Amino acid sequence: MIDDKRAARAAAKQIRAEAFVRHGAAAFGRLAEHGLEFLGAMHADAVISGFAPIGDEIDPGPLMREALGLGFRLALPCMQGKGKPLVFRAWAPGDAMSDGVWGISEPLASAPVVEPDVLLVPLLAFDRSGYRLGYGGGFYDRSLERLRAMKPVLAVGVAFDEQRVDAVPHLDYDQPLDWVLTPSGPIKCLS
Repeated sequence: MIDDKRAARAAAKQIRAEAFVRHGAAAFGRLAEHGLEFLGAMHADAVISGFAPIGDEIDPGPLMREALGLGFRLALPCMQGKGKPLVFRAWAPGDAMSDGVWGISEPLASAPVVEPDVLLVPLLAFDRSGYRLGYGGGFYDRSLERLRAMKPVLAVGVAFDEQRVDAVPHLDYDQPLDWVLTPSGPIKCLS
């Protein structure tokens, strides 16, 4: 299974890089348009956790800024260390940030901890069943497991359309997504 995931990650990184070059920032705007339609069914004071994109990840920033304008509260994940779930801190565009693990921007440690209702999740690949291929650290799986034990949480993968594959290798502890949001629109997962 480990070798399967390693090979799948290498292929998925290449596909995502090509999609990023092909679609660029125009995809971010389309993602925001579809995301607003999708989020319209939620209560406006929900907490949405996004992520600070790294490399050629699709950027949820335009969607998050639009969601803030509609009254949603925002958060970003912060690393606590290897093998631990993420902690989510309140965030708004323009807030001071710090460089976390791997240079990923995070809210300052003084920002309040919040528990998101919607978790926007980066990924390398996804399948129709809602399984995602991440970077292999298990941070989002542990975080989703913890959050889902506390309350209903909507897990939404954020990806280019080209990142969809027939099947993602997965294990029992892998947490499936509920939806995947792409520039073409939302996809309801079968999990």
